[in-house]
Amino acid sequence: MSSDGRMAGAAAAAAALGSGWLVATVLEVPTPVGAVGTAVIDSAPFGIREWAIRTLGTYDKPALTIGIVVILVLVAGWAQSSMASHPGMVAVAVAGLSSVGAWAAWASDGWAGVVPSVVAGLVGFASLWSLSRTELPPSPTPEMAAVALDRRVFLRRAATVGAVGVGTGGVALVVDQAKGSRFDTAIAEVSLPRPAGPPLLAPAGVDAGRGVEPWLTPADRFYRIDTALTVPRVDLAGWRLSVGGMVERPTEFTFDELLALGVVERHVTLCCVSNEVGGPYVGNARWLGVPLSRVLDLVGVDERADQLASESEDGWTCGFPTAIARDGRDALLAVGMNGEPLPADHGFPVRLVVPGLYGYVSATKWLRTITLTTFADFEGYWIPRGWAAEAPVKTQSRIDVPAAGAGVERGQIVIAGVAWAQHRGIEGVEVRIDDGPWQPANLATDGGVDAWRQWWFSWDAPEGSHELSVRATDGAGDVQTAQRTPPAPDGATGHHRVTVDVR
Repeated sequence: MSSDGRMAGAAAAAAALGSGWLVATVLEVPTPVGAVGTAVIDSAPFGIREWAIRTLGTYDKPALTIGIVVILVLVAGWAQSSMASHPGMVAVAVAGLSSVGAWAAWASDGWAGVVPSVVAGLVGFASLWSLSRTELPPSPTPEMAAVALDRRVFLRRAATVGAVGVGTGGVALVVDQAKGSRFDTAIAEVSLPRPAGPPLLAPAGVDAGRGVEPWLTPADRFYRIDTALTVPRVDLAGWRLSVGGMVERPTEFTFDELLALGVVERHVTLCCVSNEVGGPYVGNARWLGVPLSRVLDLVGVDERADQLASESEDGWTCGFPTAIARDGRDALLAVGMNGEPLPADHGFPVRLVVPGLYGYVSATKWLRTITLTTFADFEGYWIPRGWAAEAPVKTQSRIDVPAAGAGVERGQIVIAGVAWAQHRGIEGVEVRIDDGPWQPANLATDGGVDAWRQWWFSWDAPEGSHELSVRATDGAGDVQTAQRTPPAPDGATGHHRVTVDVR
């Protein structure tokens, strides 16, 4: 492939992607790249998804998007080099790519979702055809040069096609950002009711200046793990929560009708099942919401319904035992986070928060339906993909300071971190230096059995390399296991260990 062919291919790909993005933004449907990316996430083998989360973390979605774009640019380069000699083959290839994007979008958005991929395909093929008419053959003979168009014509046309791509993409970006800004403003203007009772105050914690995670995790630092390449923007006026299935009185709630049932405020720690030992995918927040049990009492649950299933606006599903929603824990239909309406990234307008369960079976964001069903009749998104059907959170603890590999001065230093065992609470934390005995750490004020607990330990550090370990004891008296297991299929176990160099 000549350099001119690569340039023309990249220009044609830019024009196709930009036009598809602009149409998708106007129609408020996923872009072709986004639709294909979602299909890739849904169909990827279990091992590949685990590798992506473990290796790339929260960058897995941007990496997937970039990968799809790179593939499209490479295919466009091949198409450009083949256009003059095999236009039919190129037409079939472009139609195939366009069909893949259309098929991926059809499932969630119907005909409206198909349009951006069709437009992108037509623009891409037209660009390739136009540029193939002006590309100068490599090393032309004098006879060929006499009839070939001036290379400057080709360069101008390639630049024009590329500018079309950049321009339409830029317009799409501006339009999308404007819509996003209006959406964020609309969220900020949502008025939430005050919860009953005195204000819920955060307990005194460990000085965050020491590097320990703050007791309340700010929304913009709270981890986000989900399958959505594009965060849903839910129109509050048209939003409805449908509660049905094995119930006596199927009911739909508007946002105001849901709030009218009464709200409470609770501190709850959420964590992702993909979190490695000592990992970052855990956070603690102050959630405002309607108790899930109130909604279930209102609709009347069939005693045979052993699973509560839920679905998000973008079609993601999960389910957990119905008994957990009614066993006295503070399972919430959350509408607020840390004193503000839910941010878009964390599930506006309503999400589920269920203490003691990993998020993949319980923490549905952008909630739209709750269905009472059975485990025999329904499997949530991750269950057929290799994860356990039931997922109680395991007791865990983490060392935040000193960081792994850190160099510290000898003498008195503070080892500190957090521990969690939602719905059981943390009764004790112990620290071990190298192979020495386990020693009790100091615990910060208890913020409740559903919230994590900060801890610290003062250590007179001698010179040398030392391994620091931590373990927790939960409210049931069970000591965190030392057995190391990976996150799949139901959560990692093992002690968090860090090595530090004392100078």
